Formats: sequence, C-alpha cells, structure tokens
Amino acid sequence: MTSTSYIANNWYWMVAAGASGALLLWQQIKEGGTTGGLSPALAVQLINKERAQVIDVCEPAEFAAAHVAGAKNIPLGEIANGKGLPGNKKLPLVVVCAAGVRSAKAVTQLKAMGYENAQSLGGGLKAWREANLPIDKA
Repeated sequence: MTSTSYIANNWYWMVAAGASGALLLWQQIKEGGTTGGLSPALAVQLINKERAQVIDVCEPAEFAAAHVAGAKNIPLGEIANGKGLPGNKKLPLVVVCAAGVRSAKAVTQLKAMGYENAQSLGGGLKAWREANLPIDKA
C-alpha cells in the first residue's frame, strides 16, 4: 500500500484530525490562552501542593468586586515598591488580574525583583470563573 492510497482511503480521518486541531487552536485564541500563563487547574495545584500565594494586581475597586478566594491585593502600580509581597522569594506566586495582561506585566517585574517562581494566571479572573473556582467579594 502506498502513502497516496492510504491518504485516499482514509481522507475522512485526516479531515477529522485537522478539524479537531483547528477547534482546539480557536478555543485557545478565543480564551486568551496564547498569552501564556498557568491554567486555572495548574494554579490550583500550585496553591494546594506548594502553598503558592495568590497576588491580585487589579485596582482596589476591581478587587473588592470579585477576586480569587484567598488572594492578596497589590495593584500593579505598587508591585515595584515590594510592600505586601512575601519575604520568601522562593515561594510560588500566582499573579492574577481581570484578563491576564496586567498579571503578565507584574510577573516580569516580580522576576526582576528575584521572585523566580512568579507565574501569571492565563486568562485571569475570567478564566478562573469559567473553571467554576471559588471567588470572594470584599
């Protein structure tokens, strides 16, 4: 059997595989998954197994409206001063904002400050909510 006849005889499997891959890619793009960062499931594992601290970099009013349960609010503009950050720079940090953009910026700042285990929650609070994970309100 030649490769040409294999493809001709199994074209429907090739189409199904291509369509499946395209749908997965579309879902990642639509949810902001291409910006990188932790998935909500991986964030929960870090929190539960490695005692990661959740840092929310939203403004106080946004934080009061809704935030990841147990998160500490340190707005993005205040990250550089280090106030409120854990003293142990080896502690894993899960950094959150509304959609993942500000948290990615905060992670860059945190890593420059020596917090090498800081990671952004991909998709931010929106992804956390979509995963039906606990939310607190002030």
